[in-house]
Amino acid sequence: MTATSLAGGAASARASSTGSGLKVGAGKAAISIPPSLLPLDGFTTVHDDLHVRILLLENGAHRVALAVLDLTSISEEAITAIRTAITKASGVATDDIVVTVTHTFSAPHVQAADSSAGAARYIRLITESASAAIAAAVKGLRPARVGHGTGKCDVNVNRDVLTNEGWWLGTGEAGPSDKSVRVTRFDDLDGKPVAVLTNYDVQSSVMMESVMANGDLPITADLAGATAAHVEEQYGDGVVGLFLVGACGDQSPAFRSKRYTIDKDKKWSQVDAADAGWILLTVQGERLGTEVVRVSETIRTAGGGGGSTLRLVTGSATVDAVTGGHPTAPAKKYTFTPNGTAKAPIWVLQVGDGVFVGVSPELSTDTALDIRKHSPFPHTNVMSMLEGGAKNMAEARSYARITYEAVDSSYAKGAAETVASRIGEILDSLRG
Repeated sequence: MTATSLAGGAASARASSTGSGLKVGAGKAAISIPPSLLPLDGFTTVHDDLHVRILLLENGAHRVALAVLDLTSISEEAITAIRTAITKASGVATDDIVVTVTHTFSAPHVQAADSSAGAARYIRLITESASAAIAAAVKGLRPARVGHGTGKCDVNVNRDVLTNEGWWLGTGEAGPSDKSVRVTRFDDLDGKPVAVLTNYDVQSSVMMESVMANGDLPITADLAGATAAHVEEQYGDGVVGLFLVGACGDQSPAFRSKRYTIDKDKKWSQVDAADAGWILLTVQGERLGTEVVRVSETIRTAGGGGGSTLRLVTGSATVDAVTGGHPTAPAKKYTFTPNGTAKAPIWVLQVGDGVFVGVSPELSTDTALDIRKHSPFPHTNVMSMLEGGAKNMAEARSYARITYEAVDSSYAKGAAETVASRIGEILDSLRG
């Protein structure tokens, strides 16, 4: 179809159909990192495999693919290779492929292929896994129904805490934290689940930088991977669980292996549970996964009418930029240096009465809550880390507090609010 302009400027509907009924396929493949490739980016062993999971959606002549990778972030070079592989295997146009990461901090960064033989091999492994995952999704493509549900799970916590040196990272129990778990389930026409999508506000950082007793730094898909694995284990029979990271900028797992602690005098320090940290990951992944399954079991999927709508819209917002910092400790004073403007891309995927809206940077809780509050859709999933991911886009309060998220950002105060407003315009235009 020809892209059409939507309200507010640079937005286009790349795929849109409601007439022929929804089809869905899902596939996953492990990114199996061999011992010969280690150490890689400081990681020395593999605790559990990283995965590529792909959801393939079709309505009429239009196809959309959502690729979710267990990575911290991913380079443009690797995204191009992934898109090429998906297009070759499925026929999905490159502009109709949405790529995101689960933001696990226990995965090697994807470096440029020409930086080393190991980096080039790593990209090949990721691309090969994407090829295998999309092949499985194409093979399993069949008529489908979709449904959405919401639950609650308390495994995330605000990570902004006040120390005697300023705001820093820790367990900010008093800070905002959305415990909502948003679940989308796709069934075939016999009512058999094909894929279960989880949207939750948390970084996958339970084992971030935690060094084992023997000195190993392990690779793990962390909380997102443990949650998805629990869902897949419960359903079995090829059902794919996809974890869509939400507003993770100010949200940590409630319990981390290597964590910051604050004493009664507001002095901060850091401790590492090392090997004992794995039980923290197991319990929190099981807890979140259990709630996902519980919610999924309450969903009644539907097709036809709104249930068949499939639409992918892209847009952007122009925001003020600053020179991003590299926070290593709290600060009571900091100068945010203006650095012109930046364009923040926006993606909106509508499936039935639900929407998945996302941006590249890590959003904060307040921004996601604002987007959902003003959304005309009854089921609104807010996502961070699309198109490879980017640094934080903090809410306005963070700049006054000089939080980690604000200093770490290349976006100026007010950028998140501008993006939320622009997303609202796009959603209103779709619903209208």
